[in-house]
Amino acid sequence: MSDAVEQKNAEGLGVGPVVSSSHLASGELPALSEVEFAVTMMVNAYHRWMVRCMAAAGQEGLSPLETLVLHSVNHRERSKTLADLCLVLNIEDTHTVSYALKKLEKAGLIQSGKRGKEKTAEITDAGRELCDAYKQLRDALLVKPVKELGLDEAELSRLASVLRSVSGHYDQAARSAAAM
Repeated sequence: MSDAVEQKNAEGLGVGPVVSSSHLASGELPALSEVEFAVTMMVNAYHRWMVRCMAAAGQEGLSPLETLVLHSVNHRERSKTLADLCLVLNIEDTHTVSYALKKLEKAGLIQSGKRGKEKTAEITDAGRELCDAYKQLRDALLVKPVKELGLDEAELSRLASVLRSVSGHYDQAARSAAAM
């Protein structure tokens, strides 16, 4: 059933948009509340997926953040600083990334180095192999079924761009709220 048909059926039943908090959808731009709920569901599903995929790839016990940090350190096989990782992942609490780096280093998945006075993180062979195993599982268990949905890849890319853009508005709104 298409989204338009589902929406029409829902409206016929007196059911509004799919949101987690109807009071937030009752003002202007109720569709933003729909996006927030969809992002919440997506983030939780994505975090669950990362943990379980990493365990299936052979590394149990990594959190979603540690998995993201590992993949980011592996990205383009260049060393990364704590500041690099926090900036790219849009993480304000640097201590959480610092802890993730320590845990990954202790597991032998990354190694620390130096760039001037800054500490860096680099992927190890074991870390690279784990990322490759994760990718193979991702391709088989996630990419293939999602691709079979027939979604337009350009539209998915546009959606990702819109979400990144909207995230900037949330960041600005958070700064404004912190200044109140």
